Amino acid sequence: MPKTAPCCPPAEPTPPVPADESEANEVLARLAKALAHPARVAILRLLVRHEGCIVGDIVDELPLAQSTVSQHLKQLKAAGLIRGEVDGPRVCYCVEPGAVALFKALVEGL
Repeated sequence: MPKTAPCCPPAEPTPPVPADESEANEVLARLAKALAHPARVAILRLLVRHEGCIVGDIVDELPLAQSTVSQHLKQLKAAGLIRGEVDGPRVCYCVEPGAVALFKALVEGL
């Protein structure tokens, strides 16, 4: 896949790990649910490696239909793990590093 020039807005700051265990459990469950499909994990890995991808590039890399990739992107975006930006006729997605860092911290806290 060709390296795509970064086309996403600046990253959000890393959210703090919730001090309340119940809230931390809810956040961890929401993020884990978003990553509970191998295709979504593959998409996240692609975005990490390529520092942003156009939807068409992602479709070219995975054995999935464009509509299926779009559904997975929608779920990752809803969970806050990725962010997307319309760039003319293209839609570019990037990892939200703060959300990934939060997920890692929550898993480490188990």
